[in-house]
Amino acid sequence: MKTVCTKDNCTGCMACVESCPKNAIKIVDELDSYNAIINEEQCVNCDLCRKVCQNNRNVKFTQPIMWKQGWARDTLVRSSSSSGGVAQAIERAFVRTGGIVCSCAFEKGTFGFMFAESEKEVEKFKGSKYVKSNPSGIYKKIKEYLIAGRKVLFVGLPCQVEAVKCYVGEKLDNSLYTVDLICHGSPSPKVLDMFLAQYDIDTPKLSDIQFRNKNNFAVREGTSYIVQKGVLDKYSISFLNSISYTENCYHCQYANIMRVSDITLGDSWGSNLDIQEQRKGISLILNQTQKGKELLEQSELELMDVELNRAIEHNHQLRHPSIKPNTREIFFGEIKNGKNFNAIVRKLYPKQSAKQLVKMLLIKAKIMGGV
Repeated sequence: MKTVCTKDNCTGCMACVESCPKNAIKIVDELDSYNAIINEEQCVNCDLCRKVCQNNRNVKFTQPIMWKQGWARDTLVRSSSSSGGVAQAIERAFVRTGGIVCSCAFEKGTFGFMFAESEKEVEKFKGSKYVKSNPSGIYKKIKEYLIAGRKVLFVGLPCQVEAVKCYVGEKLDNSLYTVDLICHGSPSPKVLDMFLAQYDIDTPKLSDIQFRNKNNFAVREGTSYIVQKGVLDKYSISFLNSISYTENCYHCQYANIMRVSDITLGDSWGSNLDIQEQRKGISLILNQTQKGKELLEQSELELMDVELNRAIEHNHQLRHPSIKPNTREIFFGEIKNGKNFNAIVRKLYPKQSAKQLVKMLLIKAKIMGGV
């Protein structure tokens, strides 16, 4: 089997697919890994796919030159965001200056990348997505916009940012602005489909899905919780225990303080600000470049100092990738054999599951409030 990069290192970025003039590449989602398979009958050995693949190149990393914590000045933007609303504030400012934003949104049952040119349009990018998103179709469009003289802001995971940079090339880099998100790892969308199927929910038929707000880490269909408000569902437990990510995430080259983007955003875990401020949402902001400085200066943000070592200590992804648990092999082995998603997670994490069950019963009995 001929592959674009080493088996199981594939991030699923799709850059190789869009670079192939013969449509000879297919990204195979094996649930626990992605692999870029080359159809040898169609391949003409031009090697464009391997040249654009981030796994076959020397990635250029940059040390942060400034680190801050903060939030969007607009209280509505901050309150409706997963963290401090900084990404939304940057995106809004960018489109106000005539730029185009490309980021991830849920539409027509799929997590994919879309474009926005107005403040209203960037609202669809709001919120954390704890699943891999599909960047298919964006690379050529980004390059076309840049060639036409437009400014483009791309917001995504570090591997997705690097994929865009590899495809676009250095000649167009001056008009390409990038923001990467500190990432634990991400599951295949098929994992989410299997979780939702237990509740007779067909992902393509959903109009909206959310994973996290200020008080809860839980899967929601709009404002309706899949399980119970205030209770961790089994998808969230599997994610937080790092068992559901694709293979490449456990040896991610981007999980360190050196970055590939203009700006890096995450949660300001371990913030020294008071607890009330933390409950409203505080973002961690790392700035690597002059372009990043420009983005921050034109955005409506409240910024304050943060101790970098403290931020690194509380965000392990700035030190090393997520560590693969021994239970991951059991999880994927059983889920591939058709076992019930919730039953697998209950078996692997009985104490956590029991705790959430008790919590759910207390909330339903109105002995405890769901926050």
